[in-house]
Amino acid sequence: MSPDSMVRMANQIAAFFKTQPKIDQAQGVADHLSDFWEPRMKAQLVAFVADGGVGLDDLVVEASKRL
Repeated sequence: MSPDSMVRMANQIAAFFKTQPKIDQAQGVADHLSDFWEPRMKAQLVAFVADGGVGLDDLVVEASKRL
C-alpha cells in the first residue's frame, strides 16, 4: 500500500475513535488495526512510525506501539 493511502486510512480510523469518549481510544485503534489489517499492513505501519510517522495522527502513533 502506498504510504499516503496508509496514512489516510489510519487517520480515518483515529478520527472515528476520537468520537468515543468513554474508551481507551488508542487501544480502540490498535484493536481495529489488529482485527482488520493484514500482517503486512500492520508491519508497514509500525515501520513507518519508526521512520518518523510523518502525517500520522498521534492516536495512530500510540496505537502502533500496542500492536
